[in-house]
Amino acid sequence: MKVLIIGGTGHIGSYLVPRLVLHGYEVQVLARNPKPYYGSAGTEALWSQVEWILADRIREEENGSWGKRMAEVEADVVIDLICFTPEQNRIMVENLEGHVSHFIHCGTIWAYGPSTRVPYRENYPRRPITEYGINKAMIEANLLKKYDREGFPATVIHPGHICGRKWLPIDPQGTRNGVNVYRSLARGDVVYLPDNGLATLHHVHADDVAQVFELAILNRKAALGESFSVAAPYAVTLSYCCEFVASLFGRKPNLRFIPLQKMSDVLGEEAFAITRDHVIHSPCVSIEKAQRLLGYRPRYTTEDIYRECIEHLLERGELVV
Repeated sequence: MKVLIIGGTGHIGSYLVPRLVLHGYEVQVLARNPKPYYGSAGTEALWSQVEWILADRIREEENGSWGKRMAEVEADVVIDLICFTPEQNRIMVENLEGHVSHFIHCGTIWAYGPSTRVPYRENYPRRPITEYGINKAMIEANLLKKYDREGFPATVIHPGHICGRKWLPIDPQGTRNGVNVYRSLARGDVVYLPDNGLATLHHVHADDVAQVFELAILNRKAALGESFSVAAPYAVTLSYCCEFVASLFGRKPNLRFIPLQKMSDVLGEEAFAITRDHVIHSPCVSIEKAQRLLGYRPRYTTEDIYRECIEHLLERGELVV
C-alpha cells in the first residue's frame, strides 16, 4: 500500500513516517525540504526509504498547479497535515475523488469551541470561536457530508495541544512563553495564574497523534466517515501543571491568582492572547471513541510530556536553574 503524507516533515510527520515505513507501507512525503523536524539516531534508515516529492503547497495553490498535482497522485491513502481552509480542502477533494481509497485530514480540538460538556465527545455540537477553529470545523463538516452523500473516503483526526521533545507544550500558564515559567517553578519564584487556576489544558504527544493516523489506516472500515479526538488520557488544570513541574525540581509551586485580564500585565499582550484563548476553551476531550473503534492506547500522559520537554531543555542548557 502506498501512502502520501502532505507536510510529513513536521511534528506529526516526523513520528508518523517512521511508523508507516516500519509497518511496510510505501511512503511518499510531500514537503518543501527533505528533512524531518525530529531527525534522531535510529530513524535515518527509515527516512532513507521515503520517496520525496519536493513542492511548495502555498505557491502552487496560488499559481493553480496544486490541483493538477493532486489529480496525478498515485497513492492509496493521502494524509493532509497542513490544510487550514475550506478552499484548500475543496481542491484536495475535487482532485483526489475517485482515485484514493482513504483521505485523512488533520483537524484540531479548536474546532469544538469552548468546553460546555466534559469530556467533550465527537458527536457534540461544534461551537468554534476562532478563525482557525471555524475553518477546521467547516472542513470537517464538508468532508463528512461528502462521505455521507457520495462515499468520499474521509476520516478527520482532531489532536489536542501537540507536543514533542523539541516542541514545548502549552505551559502551566496556558501560553508558549519560552522557559520563563519553568525557570520560575524550578526556583520557587512566584508564578501568576488566571482566576482560580482551574482552567484546563489537554495535551497530546506527537507520537500519539501519529499512532492514531496509523490506526485509522489499519482500521479503514471503522475510520471512514468518522472524526476522532486524540489526546492524552486526561486533561489537567493549570494549577496541577505548576505542581507537577515544580515537583520535578523538588519544590512546591509559589502560586498567586489574579483575574484573567490582569495576566496581560504579567505576560505581555502576545503571550496573554494565547493564555486567554486556552482559558476560554479549557479543553477536555474524550478519547473513548478512538480507543473503542481504532484501538488507540496513548503512550504519554501530560506528566510524561512535561518531563520529556524539560529534560530536553536541561540537556541543551536552555533551562538553567
